[in-house]
Amino acid sequence: MEPLPRSFYQRDTQLVARALLGAWLVRTLPGPDRPRLVGRIIETEAYFGPADGASHARSGPTPRAKIMFGPVGHAYIYFTYGMHWMLNVVARRNHPAGAVLLRAVEPLQGIEGMRQRRNDRADRELTNGPAKLCQALAVTGELNGVDLCDPDGPLYIAPGPEVPESGVATGPRIGIRNVQEPWQSRPLRYWIEGNRFVSR
Repeated sequence: MEPLPRSFYQRDTQLVARALLGAWLVRTLPGPDRPRLVGRIIETEAYFGPADGASHARSGPTPRAKIMFGPVGHAYIYFTYGMHWMLNVVARRNHPAGAVLLRAVEPLQGIEGMRQRRNDRADRELTNGPAKLCQALAVTGELNGVDLCDPDGPLYIAPGPEVPESGVATGPRIGIRNVQEPWQSRPLRYWIEGNRFVSR
């Protein structure tokens, strides 16, 4: 599996969030055999630059958010609520910053390892949320800034079967109730309709 090219991420953040649906998130673990954990991306959210009241970039290139202002095609991984990692992909064209949050994936490969990392939860609970997928795929802050276009890297995204428009649903982003309009209501969340691994 070859990673998506950097040009894939050099587009409007919103377009990349939609286009990532159906792609394969590949986590290559360390070790002599370099085992892989693979999940199909089935839910995303788009976040823009300083004008976006829900974006980490709203305060400019802070130590945490500076990756959102950097080269596209890199991972932006941050810690939240003092306990969870969240995986984003830097993507933008006409904004000073931008990233796509990966909210959920459908497990495809290395499922037994995912079960172990998720304490033998039911399969539906393995990766149906941004923190859950990071735990299941061993994604932590050590991978922050990694180049997702490197086929030999520990984390990348490969093309998957295309998802037709008829199979895609959109809606407001989750967990941003205190954000002023229009950012609270804009339909910047994308998911594969009917997939049982969608976060909610």
